[in-house]
Amino acid sequence: MDYKNVTENIRHGTTTIGIVCTDGVVMGADVRATYGTYISSGEAIKIHKIGDNLAMTIAGGVGDAEYLVKLLKMQSELYQMNESKPMTPSSATSILSLVLQESKMYPYMVELILGGLNRDKPEIYDIDPVGGYIKESRYTSTGSGSIAATGYLESIYSPDLSTTDAAKHLAKALKIAMKKDSATGDGMKVVAITKKGYREFSKDEIEKMLK
Repeated sequence: MDYKNVTENIRHGTTTIGIVCTDGVVMGADVRATYGTYISSGEAIKIHKIGDNLAMTIAGGVGDAEYLVKLLKMQSELYQMNESKPMTPSSATSILSLVLQESKMYPYMVELILGGLNRDKPEIYDIDPVGGYIKESRYTSTGSGSIAATGYLESIYSPDLSTTDAAKHLAKALKIAMKKDSATGDGMKVVAITKKGYREFSKDEIEKMLK
């Protein structure tokens, strides 16, 4: 199995971002789905709520990604029932890592960002298709527009960013990616996870961020 080719193949077709903030995490993605050069949808859901304290962005094969989202949601619910507390980002990442490693000879064609709160501490993880992961201390981005987005994030990131400010920068990073990458586009979804819970920003709020 040529893992380099697997990774290169799934990097095409989207831009997803996760940012660590002082009061939580901010995550987002565009909504364009592509099949080669064909734009197959402008309403793709690439960021999923796993729990009030957890979210995950997806890039790559839709079927593989949706299966992993459903699996993780189920595991999160079981964890809550058994432990009477929400699953942490680190625990969720460990579960995904095991699932992906068990299938590494026939890997899931995905690249994931998982983020949320671990006892009020913000965490972001970048997870590759064969189960490797990195805990990011600042931000991360995946997909074909990630180079453009990362360039902008590198220029503005500060460790004292709040989720309010980070959401604005994330939206601007996605807008830059849309201009540079034809596979990124048709709008965006932006969410924040803080002590207050999970929040998805409205289209009107995002439009104000981009002004």
